[in-house]
Amino acid sequence: MAGSPAVVMRLVASAHTVAEMAGAIVRKVLHTGELGIVQKTGANDLQTLADRLAQQSICASLSKRFPKITIIGEEELPAEDISEDLIENGHSEEILRETCPPEYSGLKEEELVVWVDPLDGTKEYTEASRCLRHPAEAQMSHKGSDTSQPLSTALWLLDNVTVLIGIAHRGKAIAGVINQPFYNYQLGEGAALGRTMWGMPGLGAFGFQLQEVPGDRRIITTTRSHSNKVVTDCVDAMEPHEVIRVGGAGNKIIQLVEGRASAYVFASPGCKKWDTCAPEAILNAVGGKLTDMHGNAYRYDAAVKHMNSAGVLATLRNHEYYLSRVPQSVLQALKSD
Repeated sequence: MAGSPAVVMRLVASAHTVAEMAGAIVRKVLHTGELGIVQKTGANDLQTLADRLAQQSICASLSKRFPKITIIGEEELPAEDISEDLIENGHSEEILRETCPPEYSGLKEEELVVWVDPLDGTKEYTEASRCLRHPAEAQMSHKGSDTSQPLSTALWLLDNVTVLIGIAHRGKAIAGVINQPFYNYQLGEGAALGRTMWGMPGLGAFGFQLQEVPGDRRIITTTRSHSNKVVTDCVDAMEPHEVIRVGGAGNKIIQLVEGRASAYVFASPGCKKWDTCAPEAILNAVGGKLTDMHGNAYRYDAAVKHMNSAGVLATLRNHEYYLSRVPQSVLQALKSD
C-alpha cells in the first residue's frame, strides 16, 4: 500500500469496525432483556437502550478519529460524556488495502457527512425480544395477524435488524456500511453471529454474494409495519408475482442484492436519510439505483430535511420499468422535494 490511505477509505475502514461494535451492543441489550423502550412519535416509532448506546458508540468513536466530519444520527440524545467502553478505535485493514476511486481520493474530512441509523428495524427488535421473554404470550398475540410470524419462527424478526452508517459528499451517498447483528442465528448456539457488508460506487461491494431474482419475476419488498392505501396501491400497480413484507430499509436492500426481491417499493414519506444513505451507496456500488417515487435522487447534504418525503423506489435492475408503473394517484399524493 503506497502512501497514506485516503481520508474516505480510513473513514470507511473505521466505520466498518465501529458498526461491528454497535452490532455487538445490539445483541448484548437483547440478551439482557432490559430494552429500555421509549415511544417517540407513535406506536411504530420506538427507541430502545440499544438504539441509544449504539448511536453513542458510533458517533463518539468516529468523532474521536475524524473530528472535522459532520455526523447526523437518528436519535436525539443529550450531550454527555461517553463511557470509554463504548469507544472503538480499530479499523479494517482489509478496507485500507483497497484502492480508493480517484474521484474520492482527495476528499477532506470537513467535506464528508455521515448518516447514522444505530438500529434500523427497532419495531422488529422489540417484537423479537418479547417473543423470547414471553413465548406463550407472544404466540397468542401473533394469532390472526397476517403480517406476523408464528412463535416457532419468531427469530426471523431479528434478520430485519441492521446498523447503518452512510457517508455522503456533495449530497451523494459515496460509501455505506451495513451490519446485520443477528446474521447466522439459525445455526444455533455457538455460531458466530453477525456480518458486515460495505460498498463504494467505483470500487464495488463486499461482505455478501451478489445475486439477482431469476428470470422476469417481479418480487416486491415493502414495509410490514407502515402500510396504507397509497403504499398498497403502488405495490399492486407493479403487478408483482410475490410481495415480501419485512422491516428496516437496510434489510430491504439486502433482499435486493441477495436476489430475494427485484424492487423495494415504499410509497410513503416515512423513511429518513439515515435509513437510505448507507443502503443507497451499497446498491449503487453494484449497479443498482435508489430514487423517490418520481425518479428523483435524494440528497444527503448536512442541511437537507431528514424525511424522504416522496417515498423510496430501489432496484438492482430495470429501474425505469418500475418507475413507469407508479400510479398518478401515488405521484400526486407524494410531492417531490
